[in-house]
Amino acid sequence: MALLKRLIDWIDVRIGAREIVAKELTGYLLPRNINAWYSMGSILLFIFALQVVTGILLLIYYVPDADKAFKSVSFIMNEVPFGWLIRTCHAIGSNMMVLVLFLHMLSVLFMNSYKSPREFNWLTGFILFTLVQGISLTGYLLPWSQLSFWATTVATNSANAIPVAGPYLVEFLRGGTLVGPPTLGRFFALHVALIPAGMAAVVGAHLFFLQRTGVSTPPFGQKETANQWQGDGYRYESHPGGIPFFPNYALEDLRSIFIYLACFLAVVFFAPNLFFTSDSFLPANPLQTPAHIKPEWYFLANYQTLKIFPNEFIGLAVQGAAMTFLALLPFIDRTRERHPLKRPLFMICAVGGILLWIGLSVWGHYS
Repeated sequence: MALLKRLIDWIDVRIGAREIVAKELTGYLLPRNINAWYSMGSILLFIFALQVVTGILLLIYYVPDADKAFKSVSFIMNEVPFGWLIRTCHAIGSNMMVLVLFLHMLSVLFMNSYKSPREFNWLTGFILFTLVQGISLTGYLLPWSQLSFWATTVATNSANAIPVAGPYLVEFLRGGTLVGPPTLGRFFALHVALIPAGMAAVVGAHLFFLQRTGVSTPPFGQKETANQWQGDGYRYESHPGGIPFFPNYALEDLRSIFIYLACFLAVVFFAPNLFFTSDSFLPANPLQTPAHIKPEWYFLANYQTLKIFPNEFIGLAVQGAAMTFLALLPFIDRTRERHPLKRPLFMICAVGGILLWIGLSVWGHYS
């Protein structure tokens, strides 16, 4: 212990470590009525770190070549010690990351934590949502299975509906007129380098904005639930008499992470094929189109939207308008009231939008 104290003292003399801990951990106060939904961000950080670690381990054996990709994945699953576990964790982790991100955005939405002065928090979160979808889409092709090949063909072909630029955009995404080796190379570069770097940068910006504005007080259990920020100057939302982040809420975060980990490992060990279909275990065959190719569950609503409109461009335009509305929500919703039950129109629109998305996803699954 004496040696550890001397080491801490040596570091403290050089960087003021105790001051940083006092300010950013024990001195960082949170509102007393904070709830478990606020732990979703910490869970997402944990998932992202786990995806990076498992992804690096997979890169040791994965070969990004159209003739060898499927064989290398099969080798990982069948020959590499615990390779099946690493690959299953990475595949299931990507799905779980999207699910937890959905829940995180819903909690922010219903607690109205996107309102001023937290527009940047919402925008960076929305960009992260888009990047997570992008990294999931690019990673989907890498096993070079029958499912991933044809799902990518369908996904990239939807860009063809864009007037004038559509055919050029499809060729740019694929690296040619058809999905092939150049597509695999492009998606591999995006999946392992460009998108993760972008995600790390946006996560950093998101945490910076959170630290500068302070944690939003939940609107529940309070008499006054209006947004108190008037926009007359920068103000950090402090919480005098609140609970310190460390160790109090850090333990809450840790508990939430362990609950997530229990659910995650339950899927990994007891339902590992939950997110895999039979076509996932067949090598890609450009000459044989499977009977029913559908995207992952989080793209089913988009898939079904394109099908219900007579013109694919209209379907893309509707989705683009919906995503733009969601991104600009803090600038559209300028009301001061934050409690969702005191905003019936907001509740009707929000719940209706969620039910519509679920309905389209179910329809797309069974259509």
